[in-house]
Formats: sequence, structure tokens, C-alpha cells
Amino acid sequence: MTDLVEEALKLGFYAADTMDSSLLMPRKEVREMCAADRCHAYGKNWTCPPACGTLEESVTRLQKYNRVLLVQSRGELEDEFDFEGMMDLEKQHKERFHAMAEIVRRVHPDALCLGSGGCRICAKCAYPEPCRFPEKACSSMEAFGLLVSEVCTACGMTYYYGKNTLAYEACFVYQENLETQRHLMQPEE
Repeated sequence: MTDLVEEALKLGFYAADTMDSSLLMPRKEVREMCAADRCHAYGKNWTCPPACGTLEESVTRLQKYNRVLLVQSRGELEDEFDFEGMMDLEKQHKERFHAMAEIVRRVHPDALCLGSGGCRICAKCAYPEPCRFPEKACSSMEAFGLLVSEVCTACGMTYYYGKNTLAYEACFVYQENLETQRHLMQPEE
């Protein structure tokens, strides 16, 4: 294995690229969208606000890292009402995301893995009881206040592909240094 972008593409992501983490700009407006509770997860999931922490805490966590791997799944829909196609693409994206999280965490054990939408490891979150899988649970990019279209632009990645297409994004935020570059992606023994 040579690098994270190559591994992401091997897993089937449509696009993958890296960027400097200083380009991530958490926004209060995005967290306010979470508080509107349109997805019905606000205050009901450990990986969503407010349980995932304040926006200020998200900023502090993001500042510990210097690199971002942005990945994207893209699919064609029959029409704008192709709910089955949307759900199928979301399922494929989440499977790729969790597989990529395992790869990233082998190289960067403390990486912050931010998916699309709330954590769906469990059919129903244990909240407010303790999380069943804290080592696997992942917040969304939006839960950290990130405007996904803005992150795509900062990374030079297309966000909107036109009518009857859909894209899902996720990112992995990690600390890259000379030591990890030297030992990047060494096979497990």
C-alpha cells in the first residue's frame, strides 16, 4: 500500500484527495442547521450535536491535525425521485467510509473520521446510555460545523455534478509528520 488517496480509490470512492487542515472552516450556521433537527438526530445521538461537543470543542479538536483526506462517492439516479438509488449509494458510501476508517486508523490511530450524516453503526443509538462502539463511532462533517460544499471547493473537488447525480462526502483528519510519511501504509504483520 502506498498512500491514502490510492487506497480510497481502490475501495471504490469516485474521488479522493488531500489538503491542509487549516482550510477547514467550522461554521456556526452549519451547527444551527443541526439544531433545527430536520434529520431527527439532534439530542438523540452521541455523534450529533449537542452530544458530540460544542462548535468550539470541534474547532479545538480539528486544530490538533494538519492533513485532511476527502473522499467522495458519486452515483447516477434515474430521476430526482429515485429514493432507492439514493439509499443504495448512501449504503455503498458508508461501507467504503468504514473500510477506509480502518485503513486510516492503522496509520494514524488518533485520526478524526467524519462521515456523511449521523453515525449508523447501531440501528438505534444508545443515547443517553453509553455508546456501544465508541472506538468506531464517527460524527458527520456537518456535526463539526463543516459546510461540505465549501470543503470540496477548498480541496479542488467537484461537489455538484448536475441533474440526476448524487455525491456523498466524508473526510479523515490526521496528523502527518516525517515518521508517518516514512512508514506510510506498511502492511500489518
